[in-house]
Amino acid sequence: MENVRLDYAQVLAVEPVYQTLRASRTEMKCEEKPAPRPAPPMQDDGRWNKLVDSVKGVFTRDPEPQPKVEPAKPTCRMVPVEREFRRPIAYDVDYLYKGFKYRSRLAEDPGNRLRIRVSVMPYIPGQSFATP
Repeated sequence: MENVRLDYAQVLAVEPVYQTLRASRTEMKCEEKPAPRPAPPMQDDGRWNKLVDSVKGVFTRDPEPQPKVEPAKPTCRMVPVEREFRRPIAYDVDYLYKGFKYRSRLAEDPGNRLRIRVSVMPYIPGQSFATP
């Protein structure tokens, strides 16, 4: 017959054990590409060109046509996006009981104190026993 009682041990350290999950999905990514700007007309500061431009402006009613600037168009494409998640699945707990240090893996963080089950049996040579 086994002698069993419950007691408390002092928790020394708790280390979470993490599981890393990776997931990927495709998302729409859009980038706006600015329309190319037209090259500015070459300007010559010569007196002759200024005279010709001023005379041309008197005889022509329509100003010089401005180049058409097209608005930026978004370019969209599907891209894979990787995500990584870490979650604790267990806790490695170091605890002290009656001057001896022990380590166990538990499902939850026990806090400062850990409730333990203490079992005492006499040792009888040649007798086999099963540990739970």
